Amino acid sequence: MFILHLHAILKTAHAYVKQSLSKGGIAIDATVGNGHDTLFLAQLVGSEGIVFGFDIQSLAIDSTLALLSSQAPSHPVKLIQASHQYLEKELPQSYKEKVEAIMFNLGYLPGGNKELITKTTSTLAALQASTEWLAPSGVITVALYTGHPGGKEETEAVVAWASHLAPQQFDIVWHQMLNRKHAPSLVIIQKKG
Repeated sequence: MFILHLHAILKTAHAYVKQSLSKGGIAIDATVGNGHDTLFLAQLVGSEGIVFGFDIQSLAIDSTLALLSSQAPSHPVKLIQASHQYLEKELPQSYKEKVEAIMFNLGYLPGGNKELITKTTSTLAALQASTEWLAPSGVITVALYTGHPGGKEETEAVVAWASHLAPQQFDIVWHQMLNRKHAPSLVIIQKKG
C-alpha cells in the first residue's frame, strides 16, 4: 500500500509543478537521487529552459546523467555535486525570483546507502533559500518520509517551518495519510503571484 501512496504523492507533486513551470522556465531538483524528477523538470522546460540539480552523492549524479543522456539529451541540465543548502552560492544571481519550480525528495537515495540521508539543518537552509529564489506563482514541493532514522524529526521540522511562512506571500498545503504511521507525505509551498 505504501508504494501506491508514494506513487500518488509523487504524481501530486508533478501535478503542482506542471501548473507552475513553463517551457523555457527555470527549475531546481534539490535532491536529484536517481534523476526521475530532474528528467521530469527537463522535459517540462524543454531545450529553451534550464534545470539545476543538486546531490551530495556522486552515485546520484552519475545515475542522473545516464538517465538524462538516454531520455533528454538536448535539454540543458546543470548537475552540481553539493548539498542543496548551497543553492544560493551555485545559482546565477540573475535567476533570483525567477525559478518557477523547486522539488525536494527527502530521505536517502533509493538503492544507495541508507545511512546517507538528508539532514534537517541543511534541508531547512535550502528551503528558506528556495523561497527567496522562487518566482511569483512558483512552487516548491517537498516529499517527506518518516520510516527511516531521522525522517520523523526532519518531517516535523519542515512542517513547522512551512506553517510559519507568511500567509500574505505563500499558500501551503500538506498532503498526508492520516491512518498510516510511516506513510510519505507532501508539502506544497506556492508563492502568491
